Amino acid sequence: MFDIAVSACAFLLAFTLYNNFNVDSFSKTDFSIEFLFCMTLTAISFLVFKLYSGIVRYTSAVDSIRILSTIVFTSIIMFIAKLIFIALQIHINIPTNLIIIYALFAFTGLTTYRTCIKIFFQYTKSTRNGRKNAIVYGAGDLGIAVKRTFEHDFRSEKTIVAYIDDNEEKIGKSIDGLKIYGSKDFSRAAHKFGVDELIIASSNIDIDVKNNIIDQALEHNITVLTLPPVSKIINGDLSPAQIKQIKIEDLLERAPIQISNEKLMDQLRGKRVLVTGAAGSIGSEISKQLGKYEPQMIILCDQAESPLHNLQLDLQDQFKNQIYHTYIADIRSEERMRLLFETFKPHYVYHAAAYKHVPMMENHPSEGVKTNVFGTYLLSNLAVEFEVQKFVFVSTDKAVNPTNVMGATKRIAEKYVQSLNKYLSSVNGIKATRFITTRFGNVLGSNGSVIPRFKDQIEKGGPVTVTHPDITRYFMTIPEACQLVIEAGNMGNGGEIFVFDMGKSVKIVDLAKKMIRLSGFTPFKDIDIKFTGLRPGEKLYEELLNDLENTMPTHHEKIMIAKVRENDFNLVKNEIQVLSKQLEGNNNLNIVRQMKVMVPEFKSQNSIYEQLDKENMVNANS
Repeated sequence: MFDIAVSACAFLLAFTLYNNFNVDSFSKTDFSIEFLFCMTLTAISFLVFKLYSGIVRYTSAVDSIRILSTIVFTSIIMFIAKLIFIALQIHINIPTNLIIIYALFAFTGLTTYRTCIKIFFQYTKSTRNGRKNAIVYGAGDLGIAVKRTFEHDFRSEKTIVAYIDDNEEKIGKSIDGLKIYGSKDFSRAAHKFGVDELIIASSNIDIDVKNNIIDQALEHNITVLTLPPVSKIINGDLSPAQIKQIKIEDLLERAPIQISNEKLMDQLRGKRVLVTGAAGSIGSEISKQLGKYEPQMIILCDQAESPLHNLQLDLQDQFKNQIYHTYIADIRSEERMRLLFETFKPHYVYHAAAYKHVPMMENHPSEGVKTNVFGTYLLSNLAVEFEVQKFVFVSTDKAVNPTNVMGATKRIAEKYVQSLNKYLSSVNGIKATRFITTRFGNVLGSNGSVIPRFKDQIEKGGPVTVTHPDITRYFMTIPEACQLVIEAGNMGNGGEIFVFDMGKSVKIVDLAKKMIRLSGFTPFKDIDIKFTGLRPGEKLYEELLNDLENTMPTHHEKIMIAKVRENDFNLVKNEIQVLSKQLEGNNNLNIVRQMKVMVPEFKSQNSIYEQLDKENMVNANS
């Protein structure tokens, strides 16, 4: 209706101008006929091009093109009709110049009134209470999409006020009237516009640049938001609900890793694969990633019933043609594990089942030994008996110079699978099961890890508890760690301990401060940080390699091979049998004492087992 009214005004103005503002020209009988004829054709054109379907306050360049197309179409039809009327000698003759003038006025009027309404709505939105000024990092297609997303959402309180970009060709220029600043000018722009939020809208931003700009934002108490991966933006349409507050995991991510998918596909396609600890953080992600390589079946083994059931449902939804079998069992049960191997006869085993919590295992060493040592011992022997091709053991950086029971159990398991691999190679050659070990540090967001605990403490108002001001840890995302586990399993020939590039170590107190700021609070003011002291078995920093070890590079820049001391299989086996007898006595001190015999570099810290180290020193000096 408004479009027809504007078009009618445009025709009246064009008619007046064409007749040199002669009011008497309106009294001619032809005027009403020409007016009705023009409006009829215009209305038909509006229907054909659906000009009425757009929402006026969301007018864009696309709407201007549609208006232009409609007016051009109307003008062409009017010219054609004029020629037909002349040929049929019908007395309706709209002058050509009048048609041209009308077209110009109609286009100008339709675009102008739309633009005015859009400006009015934007002004109303920008002046109402509760609005938030936002600055967008990334002056590319994603950044422009963010701006238009909030422009089109009248309910949103966000107003985009500027762009930030590090492309020298863009800095100083404007997009849709908004200036583009360099990241060096972020503080100045934030102060100038009173910025409340920073939206990261760049998919290829360098990690260091990203962290730098976010640190600047947090210093100014600016909330940081981020977009979902480009692959999750459906049909290129971004919704405000997809733009969410950035998580600490986003700040600790590294550049995506590249793995040899074709080689993995050749190795795993059509094979039966067993994943132990499948319901855990690492096991579930390994199970998910294995689905891409089309194995014949994936056996999901865990003793946790509900998480295992949920995992199976999720995987079946994601990989509808992949066969999954769940198997509830304790890896310490020889009867259940033997039945598993007899039933499914797996070609590959990814052994991720383990007890991993350091303080818990310090208090319950017998359980740690039963699962981490003897569970691995049992699975390794069954793998040999049932001719498994590859056995990939998921270890930890805590196995290097262990200071706690958990790390020591993992180191003993490493020694067994390594020595077993060496023994089999000497006896059976290339037909033997190949045992491969992978080591990495903490993974982001795993069950019971520091990040979920900090989140919970912040939600409760604090304090956030950190064991020591100087404690540091390496972090890796769960998907990245599992990619590297699978890749290492692919490249391993047997006997290797693969060590992953964990990047830079992170100071835990700095992590806590950043998480508090990301939540909109100020550390030590809104939410306190409390230092509780190192827990039993905990050390200030983690190592990835033993002092007596060094590494060799592989074709993958993030995977190294540790050159480790070789161990005699029979000696390790005898030591494990002695450890088994100590378990029968159920004496924690005797159990840990035998572990220290097996792993001489195992020196307890903040633990009751430090007395055993003192005993060893006395015996060594006597």
